[in-house]
Amino acid sequence: MSVFLQWFETFLEEKNLPVAHWNITASDGTEHVIDSEVVIEAIKTAPAHEQAEIKTTIVKIDSLNGDVNHFFRHLATALVENYSAA
Repeated sequence: MSVFLQWFETFLEEKNLPVAHWNITASDGTEHVIDSEVVIEAIKTAPAHEQAEIKTTIVKIDSLNGDVNHFFRHLATALVENYSAA
């Protein structure tokens, strides 16, 4: 297991985040339902350089007592756009 995955798993365990569900409309007008579990799995399989950026953002959000699920929703929007473009 990579250092990032160890850190991310620990973070998720400590935060015990509730599963969030979002309805996201892609730029082509299609509506998608996606939840935070899908985003978490995508983060786990992302390239190392993306994982590093994600970690930096999560650490900033957490240090400001922000809601990481808001960031996950942002990432979900990008996943939907990539899916719709494929």
